[in-house]
Amino acid sequence: MLQTLANAFKVPDLRKKMLYTALILLLFRLGAAIPVPFTAAAGGIIQDTNGSNFMNYLSMMTGDAFNYGTLFAMSITPYINSSIIIQLLTVAIPALENLAKEGEEGKKKISFITRIGAVIIAIMQSAAYFFFLRSGGFIATAADGTPFTGFSATLQALVIIFVLSAGACLLMWMGESINRNGIGNGISMILFAGIVSRIPTTITYIIGYFSYGGLYYLFAPIALIIMIGLVVFIVWVDGSERKLPVAYAKRVVGRKMYGGQNTHMPIKVNMSGVMPIIFASSILSLPPTLQMFFGNRITKGSGLDNFFNLFNTTNWFYGLVYFIFIILFAYFYATIQYNPIEMANNLRKNSGSIPGIRPGKPTSDYIAKVLSRITLLGALLISVVAILPIVFSQITSLCCPSPMNLSLGGTSVIILVGVALETVRQLESQMMMRHYKGFLD
Repeated sequence: MLQTLANAFKVPDLRKKMLYTALILLLFRLGAAIPVPFTAAAGGIIQDTNGSNFMNYLSMMTGDAFNYGTLFAMSITPYINSSIIIQLLTVAIPALENLAKEGEEGKKKISFITRIGAVIIAIMQSAAYFFFLRSGGFIATAADGTPFTGFSATLQALVIIFVLSAGACLLMWMGESINRNGIGNGISMILFAGIVSRIPTTITYIIGYFSYGGLYYLFAPIALIIMIGLVVFIVWVDGSERKLPVAYAKRVVGRKMYGGQNTHMPIKVNMSGVMPIIFASSILSLPPTLQMFFGNRITKGSGLDNFFNLFNTTNWFYGLVYFIFIILFAYFYATIQYNPIEMANNLRKNSGSIPGIRPGKPTSDYIAKVLSRITLLGALLISVVAILPIVFSQITSLCCPSPMNLSLGGTSVIILVGVALETVRQLESQMMMRHYKGFLD
């Protein structure tokens, strides 16, 4: 990977793209340190409130912007949620489905609708975050220590919500600018930068468990070994593929004979990459976001409190729903990316066939069957990676007074490794394109 980065940096236009991406990510980290006006979270929200695992998750995904009430506290989540909703509606609403089939112009219109949806969701999440800050006493007060009232309080709320929403919209633009002028997927790169910025804190967090003594001398090293094992396992899954055999018939064109060879059609086991993980975690962040609207008005032990506690990231129910959502989104993305009928038609046009399978509908049915099995296998593998740290946290909570909060490790590791591998592959493909271009010239 390091060799690929070094080789890509030697190519002038690739170097320009890499530097542009690095500049955008640097601006993201600077924005994550700019405080929102009228907020008073300099000491950290999670530290002051002994925050839940969901808050730790938001802090991790935003590079601590959520924890300190800064410009990018909402991160790229509103845009991700809007993308999920629009893509699901594209399947259900014929008008949006027709737009998706109109080519480039249709994609532009859907992108515009997605941005509008992201702005609406950003305003809603920013309002929820404001109520959470106000209930926790993280809003600036008057000189005598009393909260602002009347017009001043309304103005204060509008400014905070507007700045947070503007930060989310700015991140949306930054992600799209990486797609246009940089390297890698913009959304994934921003999440990658936020998680990487938290690695030193996470390492310190795990090492700190040695101070508890007792069984923590055993669990802390096991946690580190699990993380390393997850990285190796994710790399293995990412490189795994199902090779579908394809035979091409001989055909004569002029005086030359083409075809008559056997090859294969590679289908990746994890064909959806990190997107099912990102989408599933974003959807499951909605109930805790609603919980922030209510603040301290929820009675402890009430039905509403018990409902929101189900979405605690160390709860078995959260793990089960997370597992199901990952599988559903994996199938959803596989359906979007691969069309068995189109694949069968392309084979037929090029005089290709799968040995033992008749061309036409039998071929498309066979490809659909293989895709379904491979998608399920890939979804199960990445689900295990995402759920394993939650199971580990449940086990340690039974025998330790202060359980190890590693339930989010799987999600972050999958995103980190997946984004790194996808970016390296994109660099390699672009270098390959330039190599062949120079050869043809």
